Formats: sequence, C-alpha cells, structure tokens
Amino acid sequence: MAWAPNHLARAFRHSTRVVSVPETALEISLRAVEDQLKICGHKRDADVFELFLSQKELTEVIDLSRFKKLKYLWLHHNKLHGITFLTRNYCLTELYLNNNAIFEIEGLHSLPSLHILLLHHNELTDIDATVKELKGMLNLKSLSLYQNPLCQYNLYRLYIIYHLPGVELLDRNHFSFANNVDKTVFDDPEDAVFVRSMKRSAMAITSLNWDTVPTREEKYLDEKGTESAQMVTITLR
Repeated sequence: MAWAPNHLARAFRHSTRVVSVPETALEISLRAVEDQLKICGHKRDADVFELFLSQKELTEVIDLSRFKKLKYLWLHHNKLHGITFLTRNYCLTELYLNNNAIFEIEGLHSLPSLHILLLHHNELTDIDATVKELKGMLNLKSLSLYQNPLCQYNLYRLYIIYHLPGVELLDRNHFSFANNVDKTVFDDPEDAVFVRSMKRSAMAITSLNWDTVPTREEKYLDEKGTESAQMVTITLR
C-alpha cells in the first residue's frame, strides 16, 4: 500500500511531538528574578538595590549573592520553607518574609545590616533557635513574629524583649528598650517588672544567725552543745 505525501507529513508531525518538561522550583525562581530585572531595566547586578518577588508561588529561591548591593527584598505571600539563599547580601536592610511556610530561619545571622524583618504568618516553632539566629543583628529595630506557633509560648513577648533589647517595634507594638532600663517604656506593667528584674545584678547579703550563738551562761552550762554558729545568706535581684 502506497502512502500519499500528505499522510507521510501527518505521521511525521505525530512522531516528533514535543513533550514539555515542568520547570523546577529553582528555575521558576530564576525566571521570576530575571523578569523583575527586565521590568526595572537593570543590566548589571551591581545596579540592583531592590527585588519584588512576592506572590510568585515560590517554594525555593536561587542564591542571591550576585546582588551585592541589594537592600530591599520582598518575598512575602509565597510558599517558602527556609532561608538558605541569603548568605552574602551584607547590605540588606529590609526583608519581607511574612505569609510563607517558613519553619526555620537559619542563615539570617549573616545579615548584619538588617533593620526591618517581617516573619509573621509562618511556621516557626523553636523560639530558642529563632532568638539565637537574630541575636547577632545589632541593627534590627522592627520585628514581627505573630501568627507563628512559637507565639503560643507563655512568656514569648517577654523572652523576645529580653534577648533582643535593640528591637523597638515588636509585632506592630512600639516600645523603647533603652540602655538604661529605668527609662524603658512598656504597655504592660508586668513586662517592665520582669525585664527590669532580669537586668539587675544579683546581690547576696550574708549575716550571722545570732540565735545559734550561745550566751556566756549557755556556754558555761553547755546547754547548746559545741555546734558552730550558722551564717544566713539572702540573695536579692
């Protein structure tokens, strides 16, 4: 049976059908970054001071260390689980990571210039690990952590205030934690009592318990035996 030319053409088209391969998470983030660079008209990485990558359905982000002068980064309303892509962005001052699925913030300690950090509406559970990562940020002034599981910790707010004294705006509530704790302003008086008590140095007062010292008559009669006098120590904060 002979095949007509048009039949052969149709068979060839069916046999060479292109099968599309889904993009990986990193490829999607790379495309999102490149799209933003085109929108802003940037041709050099050194000219990039800000990146808008919010609401891109991102689950991962490519390494952004190529943007050495990056100062503002918007990544809110995505599906991120961690923060491992910010390692050499030393100039970053504002980072918006709210409304993701982040369960750990390992890597943020390498951002010494960070001034504003929004992490609310995430999945952070370990308050100790979170505070440990944030302690090195001496310039951090505004921090949001509400709507994370760690906020269920009874002393959450006090714990953050005590360990991060440089923060002035926590979860949209302003307070001033000056070097002089006597000038600290708190909305809740209990917060002030707790933090100030923890800031004070411990003072120990030792005195002799005179009730254990026998009088001359008791010594003569040996009514209290030969036990030595007792010292009483009281520790105050």
